[in-house]
Amino acid sequence: MAKMSFTYGLSLFFMSVIPGAWRRTAAGAGLLAPDGSVAPTIFAEMSAAAARTGAINLGQGFPDEDGPAEVLAAAREAISRGMNQYPPGRGTPDLLDAISEHQRRFYGLDVDPSREVIVTAGATEALTATLLALIDSADDEVVVFEPYYDSYAAAVALAGARLRTVPLRAPDFQPDLERLAATVSDRTRIILINDPHNPTGAVFDREVLAEVVRLAELHDAIIVTDEVYEHLAFTGPHTPIATLPGAAERTLTISSAGKTFSATGWKIGWVHGPAELITAVLTVKQYLTYVNGSPFQPAIAVGLRLGDDFFAGAAATLAHKHEILGEGLRDAGFTVFAPQGGYFTVADASALGGADAAEFCRALPERAGVVAIPLTAFVSEAHRADYAGLVRFAACKRVEILEEAATRLVSSF
Repeated sequence: MAKMSFTYGLSLFFMSVIPGAWRRTAAGAGLLAPDGSVAPTIFAEMSAAAARTGAINLGQGFPDEDGPAEVLAAAREAISRGMNQYPPGRGTPDLLDAISEHQRRFYGLDVDPSREVIVTAGATEALTATLLALIDSADDEVVVFEPYYDSYAAAVALAGARLRTVPLRAPDFQPDLERLAATVSDRTRIILINDPHNPTGAVFDREVLAEVVRLAELHDAIIVTDEVYEHLAFTGPHTPIATLPGAAERTLTISSAGKTFSATGWKIGWVHGPAELITAVLTVKQYLTYVNGSPFQPAIAVGLRLGDDFFAGAAATLAHKHEILGEGLRDAGFTVFAPQGGYFTVADASALGGADAAEFCRALPERAGVVAIPLTAFVSEAHRADYAGLVRFAACKRVEILEEAATRLVSSF
């Protein structure tokens, strides 16, 4: 591949720690308020509203139940055995092996654990380190599907690239392939996809994945794929884009343990792909967290080796929770777009006076005792009107909590 250099991306990373350059970059990413203070996010605002009102927080995507007992026990054992200092920079050998075994077991991918994998501080660090490492110039573009997980735009801006978006429209939230082809160009450095998708819950058709690969080959772009919900797809086995013909040689696959094992606070993620790209990412990652989560790494290795019944059960349990939440939302008068995977259900609140989803969500804690997030938090300013009535609810909570939330919503509308 012609676009393998990461020198410029690395230089941008070091420039970003210079105070003046940092302020300009952070402002461009929307991280600073006009007065120079840290810009508040809708997530912080809604979580504060939940705490203030006692509302059920279906805004942020974190479970309220612990993960598998054997995984938790492995972490405690690792602490007792003294695994409390820096682990190796790439990750503990056992976890690297477990990630490689996992990719072969579920997807038939051969991953060299010593050269083609890095353990990271969650998927967000993996993504940020990847973008910082692989952006070559200020003219580079990163193509994403919109709505997008909020850190994507910030990481692209911090790396000095331009964000280009392809919209996902209700009800199925699949991209228009002609629009995708028109957006990807020779300026495209990275095509970034999230599958299953946050916030819409979409699982992309194989036709979509194949078109991403075709366009990446045509324009010599790198594919970066965020697959943190890989074991939480409801419509069949997850298909990593790296398994498609011609994809593996230009794809960096990102995932993490937080969603699968209900351990979001452990922040154990990973990225794997061609050794030369992984080396570039490691060059940046070592100046971010350096290493992390020493006693949690062997615990996640245990988790990745759990039996098939655990992984199937995790998806089935979450699908059932979505059904409970979706039924309550419909009974309350929302139009619900049933997800195909992941933590979140998207619903249209327009019929309930929620044509402005942001204002609707701000009023919801007081009105119904429930917190949600407007989908406009996940789109660029220019396209907010296209998603104005859509609201995201998290289903990754205990069944009794979802039932109570449903009861509150039905009684309030």
